[in-house]
Amino acid sequence: MSDNLSNARQKIDKGPSVSSFLAYCFVKYLARLAFFFYFRLFVRNAKAMPKSGPVIVSPIHRSNLDVPMVGSFFQRRLHYLGKGSLMTNRFVAWLLLGCGTIPLDRDSRADKLALDASLKALSEGKALAVFPEGQRKSGPVVHPILDGAVWLSARSNAPILPVGIGGSERSMPKGSYIPKPNKIVIIYGDLIPAPQPKEGAKRVTRSEIKEHSQNLRVILQDLFDTAQRKAGCPNPES
Repeated sequence: MSDNLSNARQKIDKGPSVSSFLAYCFVKYLARLAFFFYFRLFVRNAKAMPKSGPVIVSPIHRSNLDVPMVGSFFQRRLHYLGKGSLMTNRFVAWLLLGCGTIPLDRDSRADKLALDASLKALSEGKALAVFPEGQRKSGPVVHPILDGAVWLSARSNAPILPVGIGGSERSMPKGSYIPKPNKIVIIYGDLIPAPQPKEGAKRVTRSEIKEHSQNLRVILQDLFDTAQRKAGCPNPES
């Protein structure tokens, strides 16, 4: 683990500096205006976004646009699990910490520090974004999702807010550096309550977590399909 990554993690408990938080606010609202006018970006079912309390925001991930778009239009400050390699630059680390990024060491299969930081953020009533497919994917089908979002939900008792994003891959697919001004639609689903252990059990079992993850995948696929249609994306089956 690099020194910058280690230092960034030590600063998480202290919170962002005033300057980095102000920079985050400026970038957030500037990005919101840019996305609205350039992509004609619209958010549907915004009332589903909880105004307070812990929540795990679980969006589809098809483009590099997804992270800033979801963050700029979310009413609250979102916290992200981000690649620790981004923290090697001091300026980038300063800005990302202001944006609520929790550095993740992807060289470790079980990054306990990142999980602990995520659970701590949720215990403090914060909103945490977790992309359930893991890394950025491609195509109209939701890939098998990881159990991280549901596991965090079960451990923290935080509900999950599923999010479908339509049109972002068409605007900026993998390998593209200049986004095209196509319409993009973000749709929030209804809150999914945290899974609860069965009567007499202390925790939700691994098999139950996998079952809830599969249910989340079905919900995400429905939201994704709807968002794609509203964004005017062509039907891949037609």
